[in-house]
Amino acid sequence: MASMYHSTRSSVKECSAKGAVLDGLAPDGGLYVTDELGSARIDLSAVVGGTYRDNARLVLKTLLDDYTDAEMEDCVEAAYASTFSTEAVTPVVKVGNDFVLELFHGPTSAFKDVALQMLPQLMSRAAAQENKRIMILAATSGDTGKAALAGFADTPGCGITVFYPHGKTSEIQRLQMVTQAGGNVAVGAVRGNFDDTQSAVKRIFGDRELAQRLDKRGIMLSSANSINIGRLAPQVVYYFDAYAQLVGNGAIAQGDMVDFCVPTGNFGDVLAGYYALRMGLPIRKLIVASNENNVLTDFLQTGVYDRNRPFHKTISPSMDILISSNLERLLYYMSDGDTALIARLMDDLATTGRYEIDGALLERIQALFCCGYATDDEAREAMKACFVKHGYVLDPHTAVAWHVSQRIPKQDGTARVVLATASPYKFCRDVCAALDLDGEGDDFSCMRVLEAASGRKAPAALCGLENAEERFCDVMEAKDMAAYVEAKCGDLL
Repeated sequence: MASMYHSTRSSVKECSAKGAVLDGLAPDGGLYVTDELGSARIDLSAVVGGTYRDNARLVLKTLLDDYTDAEMEDCVEAAYASTFSTEAVTPVVKVGNDFVLELFHGPTSAFKDVALQMLPQLMSRAAAQENKRIMILAATSGDTGKAALAGFADTPGCGITVFYPHGKTSEIQRLQMVTQAGGNVAVGAVRGNFDDTQSAVKRIFGDRELAQRLDKRGIMLSSANSINIGRLAPQVVYYFDAYAQLVGNGAIAQGDMVDFCVPTGNFGDVLAGYYALRMGLPIRKLIVASNENNVLTDFLQTGVYDRNRPFHKTISPSMDILISSNLERLLYYMSDGDTALIARLMDDLATTGRYEIDGALLERIQALFCCGYATDDEAREAMKACFVKHGYVLDPHTAVAWHVSQRIPKQDGTARVVLATASPYKFCRDVCAALDLDGEGDDFSCMRVLEAASGRKAPAALCGLENAEERFCDVMEAKDMAAYVEAKCGDLL
């Protein structure tokens, strides 16, 4: 029998995995979870002997088990057969005494490609069972937007509208979005920060009157953010595949424990590691690395989640987040599925901007998760030190994780993997400044300087932005986003 999914805030209404992928967000505002997580364990011997695509089929079929074998085979081939610049998809490289999992070899040079090349495949097959057209909504702090646009561009039966915080992404990130090709795409800048943008998108999903108007036109809204289980599930794959690579190159023996250090703002990337652990991956610690918007660090140390604090615009903009949506899923599982507790905590967050968990629940979380954060100056120091000592270039987000990882002692020689979430060329101006390179001129001049210094070519898709035409220039207030979406449903679908 296929696993059923329900909200983190109530178990009354259940749906299949395909239904959860299509809905994106549960009707009560919660996130879809399944109580079957961990009941089926992944055979490590099969993982170690498999290719990335083999492992993707195995892991995804376990998590999303109402997709047929043939459907999943088609999804995996479409997502990974020719869209990444390396056959490994997410290669592990040794840097000093640690390992870096490079997640940036996809079409937009960010880790979100791994999931957002897969999500349109999962969604289109789920939608084939419904007589609906789908408008995808995404709020982005920088990378999700472009990866979603690239994944969904010209997908039959789908449109996509992406919102980003005006003036709070890197110039390369902005250009990637506003130059996106495709007849079914729209991009809008929102005055405010990412949390303002993300909160407005959640309100749009909860707007029943809008949903009814769209339903009469045969249109439904769905999400491309990591709140969608179809975004989260593909990220679980690269934890298993990284482990397989470590065994394959002799760095560890099968069964050995591994640490993963993850730069994160919305908690989705590190939550995927928790899912992998529940499914049988030998993980000793998941290290949560934050930038100066260190709400997660404070929560993991004190049990108090409080977004009522200054918002910092940093050199790692994809982590400039104060509402970490995917933390809700972890709280659900760590509280043994206490939906009433989750509903109360999320209500507290919505009404007061904070919540607090009890000591017993915090201890359970701390047994697996540890944490730290890096200031911009510390991230810059990490970039320079890593380049000088190892000749390896980190982007600012990965530098946050590198800094945190270097300051948390290893245990019993446990191998540690730092997740590299973006190409340094997406943030070349800040990288050049950190490495004391002459980065005068525009971002593309900086790219060329960094290429010369590192000996590693910039991704062709990023270089091509230099002369690309900007298609989208809409700027709006958060309150106007719903009307914008409704208009785009008419224009694009």
